[in-house]
Amino acid sequence: MNTLTIHSPFSTKTAQPRQEANDSPYAPATQTAALLRSGVQYRRDRMEATDMITTEEAAELAGTSRVTINAWIKSGRCIGVSNLRRGFKLPRWQFEPAIWPALQPIAKSLGTSDGWQLLGFLESPAAALDGQTPRAALEQGAPLERILTLATAEAH
Repeated sequence: MNTLTIHSPFSTKTAQPRQEANDSPYAPATQTAALLRSGVQYRRDRMEATDMITTEEAAELAGTSRVTINAWIKSGRCIGVSNLRRGFKLPRWQFEPAIWPALQPIAKSLGTSDGWQLLGFLESPAAALDGQTPRAALEQGAPLERILTLATAEAH
C-alpha cells in the first residue's frame, strides 16, 4: 500500500494515507489545503509572539530610524517579516551582540534576505549543531564559520 506522510513543522498531525486506488504521487487537495492553513496559523502565531517588535520599536532599540530599519530588512542586515496589517515585525533577539554581527553573513550564505527564510533557519534545530538552533548555538558561543557552513549547505 502506498502512503503519503507529510511532517510539517507547523502541525503535529500526519497526513492521511492515500487510497490504494489513487496512484497519484500528489497529496489530495484537502490535505494540501490543511497544510497551507497550518502554515498560515504558524505565521500568525509567530507574528504575535512577545519577542516580535515593530520597525518603530526596532529603530528605537538600534538607535536609528524606521527608514534605516526597512533598508536593513531589504538588504538582509536584519530580519523583518511582513506584518499582516502593515510594515514588518522583527524578532527583538536579533539585536543582541551574539546575533547582530552574524545576520548579514548568514543572509549572504543562505542567498536570501527573506525574513521568513532567515527566521526559519535561525530557529530550526539542526542535526549538525547537535539539535540546537543556529540562534542558540551563536548565543552559546559557537563559531560563526560553523553556522555559515550550515547556511551554505542549506542554500544548496
